Parts: sequence; structure tokens; C-alpha cells
Amino acid sequence: MIKIGMMLGDRYEILEKIGTGGMSDVYKAKDHKLNRFVAVKVLKQEFSENTNFVSKFRVEAQAAASLMHPNIVNVYDVGEDAGVHYIVMELVEGITLKKYIEKKARLSVKEAVSIAIQACMGLEAAHNNHIIHRDIKPQNIIISKEGKVKVTDFGIAKAATSNTITSNVMGSVHYTSPEQARGGYSDERSDIYSMGITLFEMLTGRVPFNGDTTVAIAIKQIQEPMPSPRDFVPEIPVSVEQIVLKCTQKSPDRRYQSVGALIEDLKRSLVAPDENFVKVIDTDANAATRKVSRDDMNEIKKQSRKSSHTEEIRLKKNSARPPVQPQKGGKKRRSDFETEILDEEDEEEYESRMERFTTILAVAGAVLIGCIVIFLVGRAIGLFRFPSSQEGGGSQMVAVAGMTEEEALKALDDLGLGLDVTVAYEESGDTPEGQVISASVEPGTQLSRGDAVTLTVSGKSEGGVTVPDTMNKSLAEAVSELEAEGFQTERKEGYSETVPEGNVMSQSPEGGTKAERGSTVTITISQGPQDSKVAVPDVLGMLPDEAQATLEAVGLVGKVEEVSDDDETMVGKVIGLSYSIGTQVEPGTAISIYVSTGPAATYMYVENIESPALEDPAYVEGTQCVIVLTTASGAEIYRTAVTSFPYPVNLLNISEPTGTLTLIYTVSTESTTVTDPATGEVTTVPGTSEQRTINRPITFIRNDSGT
Repeated sequence: MIKIGMMLGDRYEILEKIGTGGMSDVYKAKDHKLNRFVAVKVLKQEFSENTNFVSKFRVEAQAAASLMHPNIVNVYDVGEDAGVHYIVMELVEGITLKKYIEKKARLSVKEAVSIAIQACMGLEAAHNNHIIHRDIKPQNIIISKEGKVKVTDFGIAKAATSNTITSNVMGSVHYTSPEQARGGYSDERSDIYSMGITLFEMLTGRVPFNGDTTVAIAIKQIQEPMPSPRDFVPEIPVSVEQIVLKCTQKSPDRRYQSVGALIEDLKRSLVAPDENFVKVIDTDANAATRKVSRDDMNEIKKQSRKSSHTEEIRLKKNSARPPVQPQKGGKKRRSDFETEILDEEDEEEYESRMERFTTILAVAGAVLIGCIVIFLVGRAIGLFRFPSSQEGGGSQMVAVAGMTEEEALKALDDLGLGLDVTVAYEESGDTPEGQVISASVEPGTQLSRGDAVTLTVSGKSEGGVTVPDTMNKSLAEAVSELEAEGFQTERKEGYSETVPEGNVMSQSPEGGTKAERGSTVTITISQGPQDSKVAVPDVLGMLPDEAQATLEAVGLVGKVEEVSDDDETMVGKVIGLSYSIGTQVEPGTAISIYVSTGPAATYMYVENIESPALEDPAYVEGTQCVIVLTTASGAEIYRTAVTSFPYPVNLLNISEPTGTLTLIYTVSTESTTVTDPATGEVTTVPGTSEQRTINRPITFIRNDSGT
């Protein structure tokens, strides 16, 4: 049993419960060895007692611990303490994607794609380490307060499925791939299917398949065609629609074959959303009936002849045939059988010659292609140089060292060769900023059309990577774009009259400028107009009327509620509010004002409880009876089992004035025999046992002494 404040493994102090799931509960804890906060996932009792499951769970969790990626909730430790099995993970302060979708109804296309890209990056890292998630769904994707998307619960799905854990434990079948629903083999492409369903839900705010039972939903996953997200949200671009449909193909062979390919298409959809560039493999065409070619027929004949040729000769030799007749000139005419045998031998010889000829052509073609490739590669790296047919040195590399960058680019452009020029920047104390230090091709070298030339220019002001412009984009979308270019992100908050709440209102460095890869970009997130919210004022210690007037002065509504409090000096005064002081709330918000009525009244119950026989004559004195006392709110305050009445009870400090006395007992009858007067047959009627309950309403006595 996990309790707040207990230690696990002499290291992790349990602080508070922050979540629960089908197989485990999650607690916030402090790692006293490394002095950091962590999340501890504790397996529930029914799974901890399954040794086979625990064994597989530990193996999978240890495998997941090898994953370290910004888009994965990292696993730090796996352990067991007094029968409690747990894993220690990175603590992510944020919200699950499921709750985020419910909060916003549905996400914009750019935000959904940006979140999918980050989640897929985490999946790709896992797949590269041969770890398949098997339970991708919005509940297992977390968006941190900084906007970073993280995938969690790696390894648990495999451990669970290997022990036939029910679907209620495994999570929603809404995201399960058809092969998983059948109980068949699943691989990386199963995760891609689940990611496609997740993207569908982000775009539309609903799942594609629903039903009354998990079995009904699983059958739909296997049999029913995938609906298009554009059927529900017509403004979804065609490229995003095709990505979803390719991810959720029934056949794994028709889906994306790797998460990397999916990420590539997702990024491209942000640049060209209306371009139909997604390619779906048509496996049905590969399996369709087609005409057998001559080569196919020859191969079939060859394989068939090997197995049946001997038997065919035997049968033909034994069959009746006319005797061989001599031809004119004394030669014998061949029989049909001999002719057929010779024809087959000629055909085999012809096919053998054709095979040798085809092999020679293939080898010769391969050698020729190899020579061409070697020539092209050699030419590209300068091994093969040929004199130019141009006169006057027009195709020779000019000396650009000492020129400004603009002068050097113009000089190379004037050669008219369409050179592929790249500029790299380097700090130099000897060369003024903006001047060319050197070039990758020596002056006087013969150049060909399209050759690559790299100029090294002094300075760093133009170096680095272009910072993406994230203005007015959502937090998740901004973080995704910046991290895709290799930047770190820092989040701040501010107020804006024009930028919607939750979107970027400013960034530093600004979009379009250059910055070193790996540097930090600070983005400020809009909290909406500053004047749109008001701060809850401090009214503690005021009288109720005064507190209400103070709240109304700032546009809030105060509602007085009386509560008990042990501080007798605060009787009749405000001791608390339903919102923390200083909290920004919308004008017109109702604020509960808690006014003290003094220490809470207590009650007592001093009584001799009478026998159930008062109401039920069937009760036999001496039979065990359970006495239960509950308050009007249903709280049980007393329970005992007795065999004699009256029974004295003395209870103090009861918090409510009324309650119920419940008596629970069993009434038994003995077996009897009955004789039939007509036949004289004796029949035994067995005894019965029946549990009965009596409820007596109670009014407790007020304890004015305060004891």
C-alpha cells in the first residue's frame, strides 16, 4: 500500500498522487540521492502478484530505460520494495494530448502536424533501438508547459500483451491496428497506424471508429474502410488527409514503412499543404491476375520437365505404337516419340545458350555502368580533368582571395558556367570582415559547367542558421519548428491586445535572422489582453458585507458561505476565498467568501442498543449481530459484532447531528420431515439461512462541553 511520505528503495520519497491508469498509479516523488523530482509509476496489486507479468515488465522497462530522447519521457530506474513494483521516470509538468484535444475541441492543422512530428521523432528513436511502443494514443502523449511533446509508457504494452491482459487494462481499442486487433504479429508499422488515428483525432476532435463494446470497435478496425478526416473538417489540406489515410491502411505493407518517411511527409505538408505528394503502395495490383510472359512460361516448363520427364519417357515406352518403318534409301523413319524427345533436347540446348548469352550481357552491362560511375565520381573529385575547348581562360578559376564577397560572387557568375557556389564564414584576425579568405578551387584550375566552389569569407555576422518566424503560432507549433532547426527554447509570458491567448507574441532573436545552431530562442506567450482579467483582492479578516463590496468594486461577485473554524477570534469574519488572492480571473466571476461560525459543533452517542427481536421475533437471542453506526453523510463511525443485548455504546466528537444504526444478523430454520398421509412417504425439508438487516434512525446529542 502506497502512502504519502513513505520511501521506496530508500531513495524515492512519495509526495503526492498525480495520476492513475489501468495497470498503475503515478506519484510525484523526490529522488534524495540526486536531489530532483521524479514520477514514480507503481504497479497495481493484481499485476504485482503476477510473477510472469512482473518479469516481462521489468525487462521491457529496462529496455525503455536505454532510450534518451527529448521527445520521450525517459525512464531512470526500475525497482521493487516490499512487494511494490515500480519504475522511476522523468517528471513532466503538463497535460496529456487527450485532455488538450478535449480542451480545444480540435486542433488547427499546423498545430496537429507539429505535435505529430515531435511525437514521431520520439517513436523514431525507439524504433531505431528496436523498441516498439504498441499502445500509441493521445493518453500516452504529454505536452509539457514548455510546449515540448513527449511519448510515455514504452515497454508496458509488450509486457501486458504477452500476458493476455484484457483490453480494458491495455487502454482504448480505438487506436489499435488491425493486426493487433486480430492478435497477430505487430511491428513498427503498428505504431504508425496508431499515430495515424491519433493525428485523425487531433484534426477532427473524434476517433474514426466507435462502438458499444471493444469487440465491436476492433471488428470495425479490421473490416470497415477508414473515413477521411476531410469528411468531418473539409478545410484539412489534401496532403494531410493523404498522410492520415496512408498511416491507417489496413495492410501494413501499404502504410509508411518507417517513422522517418512519415516525418518527412509531415514536414513537407507544412510547406506545401495543398500538394498531393503522398504515394500509397498498391499491393492489390501486385497480387492481381496477369498474363504469363514467355519467360515465366519457359521457367514453368523447365521446372515441370525436371520432375516429370523421366516418368513421361517410361509411359511412352510402354505405350502401344506402330513399328518403325524403313524409309527410302534404307534409313529408318523416326517415331513420333523419338522426334518429341529430340525436339525437347533441342529446346533445352537453345534455352541453355540463351541463358549463357543473357548472363554475358548482364555482366557486360554491369561493367559498363561501373565504369561510368567511376568516371563521374572521379571527375567530380578532380581525378579526371580535360582541357576546355574555350580560349582565353574564360573557364579557368579566377583568383578571388582578397575580394569582397559580392565581388567574388560576381566574378564567378561572369564565367557563365552556372557554378554551384557556397559561402562559408570563418573568423579571421588577418582578413577584414566581408573579404574572401580562400576558395576550394585553386586559381587557374579548369572549370566545367555546374562545378561546386566554396568561398571562405571572413566574419560570422552572416553565419549560423536562419531562425524560424514563430509569431502568432501556438506554443507547441513554435517549439516544434525551432527544435527542428536545432535551437533550444525558453518560454516567457506576457499580455497582448492583438495576439490570441496561447500564441507567440514575440521572440528573440527575431524570425529571419541568423543564430548559431544550439543557441536559445526566447518566445513570449500571450496571456490575452491584460485588462480582460482582474486580480482577486485580499478581503481576509473583513466582515461579509465589506468583503462583498470590495469584490463588487473590481467587477467580481461575492457569495457568502458559512464554515466552522477553530480560531474563535475570527468568528463572523472572512477566513478564506474559493480563489487564491491575486489570481487573474474574468470579470463577473463568482467568488465564494468563507465566513467563520466558530469551532465546529460536536455530538455524542451514549446508548444501550436493544436486540433486533424488538422488530423481528425470528431473531434468536445469542445469535451474532453486527452493529454499524453511520452519519447522515454516509461516513461509518462505528462497527462491532455482539451476541448479547442490550449492548452499551459511548461515542464522542461526532461531526453530524443525525445518523443511522444498522443491525445485521442471520435467521436460520432447522430441517423438518413431512409424511404424506396417502402414501406414507417421508420427505425431509432442508433448513434455511437468511441474512436480515434492520435500520434505526438516530439523532445524536449535541456536546456543548466541547469535549
